[in-house]
Parts: sequence; structure tokens; C-alpha cells
Amino acid sequence: MDNTVVKIQELMADMRPAFLRDRGDIEFVSFDEKTGVVEVRFKGMCRGCGFAELTLKMGVEATLKEHLSEVQEVIAVP
Repeated sequence: MDNTVVKIQELMADMRPAFLRDRGDIEFVSFDEKTGVVEVRFKGMCRGCGFAELTLKMGVEATLKEHLSEVQEVIAVP
């Protein structure tokens, strides 16, 4: 497994408790090393939540970009 993917998964594992507290969850789907795009999936109460986009960009994306220069964007997929 790619080292970047391992780091993404580790960072996301650190974030999961915050999602679980709100009866939601987030899972890693994929990372495209050519574009730097990480795909994630919201689950539980996070799906369709009004704060999902804010959480995605200001939380998940900001954290991943802060720690991994390879990450350019994080998007949610169904």
C-alpha cells in the first residue's frame, strides 16, 4: 500500500471519534496520486448534514493538506 494512503488513513482514523460522537462516520475511499484528490464517504448522520461540506473543507481537507503536501483536494462521494 502506498505510504501516502497509509498516512491519509491514519489521519482520518484520528478524526473519526468526532464523527462518531455525532452518530456519523467518514471513510476513506481512494487517493489519486496524479491529481492529489482524496475521495471520502460520509456515513450515518453525516450524510446529508448541513455542516458536511464545511466539515469536509475546513476539517478533513485542511488537516490532510497540512500534513501531506501530496493532497490537493478532498471530495465526498456517495
